[in-house]
Amino acid sequence: MKFTELALNDQLLEAISYMGFEEATPIQEMAIPIILDGGDLLACAQTGTGKTAAFLLPILNLLSMKSDHQIRALIIVPTRELAMQIDQQVQGLGYFVPVESMAIYGGGDGPEFEQQKKTLTRGTDIIVATPGKLISHLNLGYVKFDQIQHLILDEADRMLDMGFHEDIKKIISYLPKRRQNLMFSATMPLKISQLAKQIMNNPAEISLALSKPAEGVLQAAYLTYDHQKSPLIIELVKGKEEYKSILIFSSTKKKVGEIVRALKGNNFEVAGISSDLEQSERENVLARFRSKRTRILVATDVLSRGIDIKDINLVINYDVPNDAEDYVHRVGRTARADTTGVALTLINEDDMYKFGRIENLIERDVMKIPLPADLGEGPIYNPKQRPPSRFGRKGGHGRSSGQNTKSGRGRGQSRSKGNRRRSK
Repeated sequence: MKFTELALNDQLLEAISYMGFEEATPIQEMAIPIILDGGDLLACAQTGTGKTAAFLLPILNLLSMKSDHQIRALIIVPTRELAMQIDQQVQGLGYFVPVESMAIYGGGDGPEFEQQKKTLTRGTDIIVATPGKLISHLNLGYVKFDQIQHLILDEADRMLDMGFHEDIKKIISYLPKRRQNLMFSATMPLKISQLAKQIMNNPAEISLALSKPAEGVLQAAYLTYDHQKSPLIIELVKGKEEYKSILIFSSTKKKVGEIVRALKGNNFEVAGISSDLEQSERENVLARFRSKRTRILVATDVLSRGIDIKDINLVINYDVPNDAEDYVHRVGRTARADTTGVALTLINEDDMYKFGRIENLIERDVMKIPLPADLGEGPIYNPKQRPPSRFGRKGGHGRSSGQNTKSGRGRGQSRSKGNRRRSK
């Protein structure tokens, strides 16, 4: 369906055309009419499907009819990076409409807080905020949300995973009872359904490609011992000049530093990003990566959701994500919209069980590629083998009881044809 068929005003259509878009994605085609009609919506769509524009376009359309710049739409997101990204998208999509926005997030200095306070006091059409910083302002008593007509929770599952459930409920207590509620989530666990029942009024429901990587992603994995990982990373990026933008995910900040040092030692243009960096440093690193001045970015899971960096050619999981659904979000950094991309995962002995859960979730065997001969043999794939517990019999969240099974060749050892159709 073309955007011209979605009852959007001419100014928005002009901005969409100027940005080079003609066809709406499935989530946009389904969500925009519901939002324009004023109904509540609970939508499940993976990253890279155009879900941000799916709620921004109709909200901008509705707010363009107002002229007093009161705060009428509140978008709550889990991270400052996502808040900044959505605020930027408001500016782009709303370039030709008289709608203003402000991003409210932590990590700034005193003048930045004062600017946020001034905007919250004076008013602006759209507020995009992280829960913690918004509550800091609400607690000071000067925020007026009595004119809010639209509440949007983006990456709702992520916010609940990060412990923001009570913060969200507190924020909602400041809002008018009569409002439109929109909730967008990449996954639909029980806690999302429970939250929806608490805050939404007979919502329409949309569920697209739940917990499946985008079709354009070519997935593969290497079975490695830990000491083989950094040499393998170097082999994977060496001579691959066609990969202009490479994103490597690691499970810890310490490993981020180790990977960066290994790549810099081989003269690659690389930077690392984690929560250790100041906000201004993180923004600078991301800006350099977006503009292709930095070819390789090594990150902790802070970037696995919500950051819209286009044209990433290669994603490498240095470690298997702890949660199977996080694999989808990491892999979702490549093959955005109608592009193709490559996603590679390095699997050591302790991560085989986790990767088996991922294969079960995505309902396919990921092709296992032999290591380069000079790195030696890797372990044999056995997804039924649980890693030893480091916390005794009870273990911790997501850890096994400590039993090991005898290694054997698992179902994923054979080559998988994969799905090479272009993502819609």
